[in-house]
Amino acid sequence: MRNCDPRDLICRALIVAAGVFLATVFFSVIAEIVTRKLASIYLAVVFLLLIIIISVIFDIIGTAAAATASDEAPFHAKASKKVFGAQQSVYLVRNADRVANFTQDVVGDIAGIVAGALGISLMVQVVLLSPGQDIIFFNVLATALIASMVVGGKAYGKTIAVRNPYEVIFMAGRFLALVERICLCNITGPKRSRAVKKKKVKRT
Repeated sequence: MRNCDPRDLICRALIVAAGVFLATVFFSVIAEIVTRKLASIYLAVVFLLLIIIISVIFDIIGTAAAATASDEAPFHAKASKKVFGAQQSVYLVRNADRVANFTQDVVGDIAGIVAGALGISLMVQVVLLSPGQDIIFFNVLATALIASMVVGGKAYGKTIAVRNPYEVIFMAGRFLALVERICLCNITGPKRSRAVKKKKVKRT
């Protein structure tokens, strides 16, 4: 394992914390607006379930990345055969710490928090449609249901990720490869260092 400067770790943690704060505010506002604009409560519930599923899926990817962190060999074999998504899978394994942090601590947790806020917002709408109902009871019920779905889904997802880490990473790699192909971008490809660029300039 590489030795890291404590100051770099603290700086990275602060950057992640600031990013999570801004992202949570942004996605909470967007989700709240979308939920209130939806004409049907049922569509809002579907939107809420979608956010919970996203949280679980990203947690699965993060767990699988941590489980495969020290073994790139299976993906190198696929990459040598030019298998679609293999190179991206190597990138995920090689950067397992960052992948796990992003998928579990950033996307996964933000989605879980947003889901909880949306659940309370939905219950408020239900109470407004049915005056006389106890809003505290519905808020507690919504929070408990969402928490149980998120935690239960992540627990089940972790079991899948631990038992089939390479399959999960390969699926994530294929998805990344598809995104790169559609968007014509290079998210996971090798980046040329400045030293290499300087050498090329000197040669010319």
